Amino acid sequence: MSKPIIGISGSIIIDGSGKFPGYRRSYVNEDYVKSVIKNGGIPYIIPMNSSEEVIKEQIQNVDGLILSGGHDVTPRFYNQEPHKNLGGILPERDVFDFNLVKFAIEKNIPILGICRGFQILNVYYGGSLHQDVGLKKDTFIKHNQVNFPYLTTHSVELIDNTKLKEIFNEDTIMVNSFHHQIIDKVADGFITSAVSKDGVVEAIENPNYKYMLGVQWHPEMLHSSEEKMNLLFSELIKNTY
Repeated sequence: MSKPIIGISGSIIIDGSGKFPGYRRSYVNEDYVKSVIKNGGIPYIIPMNSSEEVIKEQIQNVDGLILSGGHDVTPRFYNQEPHKNLGGILPERDVFDFNLVKFAIEKNIPILGICRGFQILNVYYGGSLHQDVGLKKDTFIKHNQVNFPYLTTHSVELIDNTKLKEIFNEDTIMVNSFHHQIIDKVADGFITSAVSKDGVVEAIENPNYKYMLGVQWHPEMLHSSEEKMNLLFSELIKNTY
């Protein structure tokens, strides 16, 4: 049996200096690639572009989809004005990711959203975000640990009767954390599958789809230091068959 091809949504880096200031480079962080390979898949980076025809064909060539992390999601896509604490946005990438989701659903392939990708899933289906964690009342956990991505820094509680709980088979797990936007309203059709001790939604899933799960943390950065995080990737790959 051939190994499944797992598409990883790409982003761009824009050179700020050097020989080519303003030059755009397509990329994903290498940990996504390593996580897919480690768990039995063939990683394909999906370069960002604005052509629906091209994006549809890109999806036709993969068996599963990982929505990677990156920029803040543009507030106008969930009917908000930009808050003063909003981070960097890239609206063209939001549209690209929405199209990836649309065509992945049409093909009925499994989807894993990570950090920004988790938020993209929520917004695509009509949910909303807090543009900064400080806008949610009574938050107290440090949700952006700044560095050392291979370290886990806070706990999340897994909700009973969810796919995520089934995958990890634990009540609580430790995660890393590199975000400042958080989910406000969970999209219709999704359920919350993990929360932090201060009430922040840390994972959502669509129980009516073969495998559509989003997590706020970065399991790919933990693929070597926290072996259990590989379960998210192995489950994605298992659902391609």
